[in-house]
Amino acid sequence: MLFAIGVQAQVGELRHNFAVGVNGGMNFNTVSFSPSMRQHDKQGIHAGLTLRYISEKYFAMICGVQIEVNYSQHGWSEFYEDYPTLKYERTMNYVEMPFLAHLAFGKKFQFFFNLGPQVGFFVGESSKLGGDWSDITTPQQHDMKVENKFDYGITGGAGVEWRTGIGNFLLEGRYYYALSDFFNSTKKDYFARSAHTAIVAKVTYLFDLTK
Repeated sequence: MLFAIGVQAQVGELRHNFAVGVNGGMNFNTVSFSPSMRQHDKQGIHAGLTLRYISEKYFAMICGVQIEVNYSQHGWSEFYEDYPTLKYERTMNYVEMPFLAHLAFGKKFQFFFNLGPQVGFFVGESSKLGGDWSDITTPQQHDMKVENKFDYGITGGAGVEWRTGIGNFLLEGRYYYALSDFFNSTKKDYFARSAHTAIVAKVTYLFDLTK
């Protein structure tokens, strides 16, 4: 709506720059559990397609929107201070779509911000168990299956872009905070909260279709 108002009022310099490309990187995941548990950062793959449309330039600020379709691995890795040899790790696979406002400054070398909502769809999981659990009571979450397959939250980050004659190269750091729980969270359920958080480090290559 803001972009549309700007076009009608002729406030900004109109642009029609549409770019497509690919992105790839790593997630550094934890899960926000209540009751909480000790965790290591769990690494996962993050890769997909990127579409970006630059609509206007307001003074020095370049404004646009960006949509991605990504395959992304989340999950958690448990840490037991009293039993350091015990290990449990769960990998949770999602197809995610962030819808981002894109703001940038600069020309050939740009500094940018991305911010917006994100939705995800759970597509599968796997787990790893390590150490001798024979005399240990298995935590309840090890046997719990994902109950809510639709994930949503807020994501945002910043990065740099180098624009060249053969395409645009971007380096970005991003943070994702889920507002949804993947386990049920009613009063009768074990967890009151079970939501993904992730720090994402990624690189993107974009090719301009229109300038």
